[in-house]
Amino acid sequence: MKKNKVTILGGAGFIGSHLSDYLTSKNYKVTIFDLKKSTWLKRGQKMVVGDTLDKRKLSLAIKGSDYVFNFAALADMDTLKFKALDTVRYNILGTVNALEISKKYKVKKFIHSSTIYANTEEGGFYGRSKKAAEDYVEEYNNKFNLKYSILRFGSIYGERSGPDNGIRQILEHVIKRRKLIYKGTKNSIRSYIYVKDAVKLCFASISKKYDNQYLTLTGERKIKAKYLFNLFSKMFKISNKNITFLKNKGHYDVKPSIFKPRIGKILHPTKSDFKKNIIQYSKAIRKKK
Repeated sequence: MKKNKVTILGGAGFIGSHLSDYLTSKNYKVTIFDLKKSTWLKRGQKMVVGDTLDKRKLSLAIKGSDYVFNFAALADMDTLKFKALDTVRYNILGTVNALEISKKYKVKKFIHSSTIYANTEEGGFYGRSKKAAEDYVEEYNNKFNLKYSILRFGSIYGERSGPDNGIRQILEHVIKRRKLIYKGTKNSIRSYIYVKDAVKLCFASISKKYDNQYLTLTGERKIKAKYLFNLFSKMFKISNKNITFLKNKGHYDVKPSIFKPRIGKILHPTKSDFKKNIIQYSKAIRKKK
């Protein structure tokens, strides 16, 4: 039986590496494309090192693939709010290069990772660049019939996340300093999703029933910061005097994914245990101490 081939642009990163592992476990032939060799490269996975502005390397990665997942982008919103040229080069032009090569090699579907901030006025040049990339993905479908799904994620947490990840920052303060510090207010709201749940929903987006649709991948529950801290203080035995809220230091008090109206469908994981996932994630952080 012929294996389906998948190229994951940005496959060495947080979400991309987990998706690479998951697709490999599902017997897909996986090619990872990223700026450097993946730390988590598995047996049977192919690695191509390059960036999305290098069309030759990008072609090597995409040629022969049935599906392309695009996680390759600059994603530090706080830094990129003011860096217009960088966001144009990588988040727009890099995406267009990937679309053009996918069209050339007759890829069945282009699955593009975007952000819920693409639909707000708060994301600066980062948000604008992600919205522009979404528009190009749509237009390649309109003009060339390149099928797509556009994925917008809630607040993802889990192993392999970068140092700017909100839950990771909280857990590192708890584990290393015995303090709970949160950038926002007690009433800040997030819809959290565990990375291993998120990649299962990414995999589901391959299905034809999600062709040419926007999908918001997020947790079922809207969690207030005060609930999060009550849970963490009990789990890690942190006293109230070691809990600090840093007002006006976070992105927003309310996550845009819970605003109305929403675009497209919202996909939730089934039977995901937030507390169990946090315990698993905290174990991974402890190992790095």
